[in-house]
Amino acid sequence: MTDHGETPHSPAARDAVVLDAKGMRALAHPVRLQLLGLLRKHGPSTATRLAELLDINSGAASYHLRRLDAAGFVVEDTERGNARERWWRAAHGATWLNDPDLIEREPEATLAYLQSVAATYSMRTQRAIAQLRTMPPEWRNATDMSDMALRLTPQEAEALREELWALVTRHRRDTPEATGAPEGAERVSVIMQILPEPEQPTPQEEDTPQEDAAQEDAAQEDAAQEDADR
Repeated sequence: MTDHGETPHSPAARDAVVLDAKGMRALAHPVRLQLLGLLRKHGPSTATRLAELLDINSGAASYHLRRLDAAGFVVEDTERGNARERWWRAAHGATWLNDPDLIEREPEATLAYLQSVAATYSMRTQRAIAQLRTMPPEWRNATDMSDMALRLTPQEAEALREELWALVTRHRRDTPEATGAPEGAERVSVIMQILPEPEQPTPQEEDTPQEDAAQEDAAQEDAAQEDADR
């Protein structure tokens, strides 16, 4: 959904839209991200069909599609539409967040957008988990949910991102126009997250004001007891 550096393996190398503050505000809603994702995956569709896929009412889907249209993320597919129902298609193939300083200039818009992305990824994960029981055994065996803690410099983390993109893009992409997939191929989501976790003082390392006051009271009581014992 997002990428923070223009590389040969990133979404920026394909049909992508570069986000600004206005675009992030428009996408700062999980339903809009899901609508946009469905149009990019499946091709043009209507508000009614998209609403059925997301289990929302068609009025809500129409509202969010109009918001996406106003922001330039979707356009009306006039070749398919008619007087009774409008068809929509994605205006771009990917979304690219490439300005690392945008969070400082537009903190609310940036954080709202990224929270919406995280919520969308979480819903996608939960949906896949709910389907595990009915999945064919071979797909259950191929499913993976893992995390690993590494200790890296910012430069090493960027290099890792490049390596992962290079690995993923060697495989067949899933698009509405994709052809030539072998029998048994299904859509697979690869969600990549590299999340720095800066070290924070633990409670043992940094006392709270209440703890400081309690320790001072205890020290005064000990001193008073020692005076009384003398």
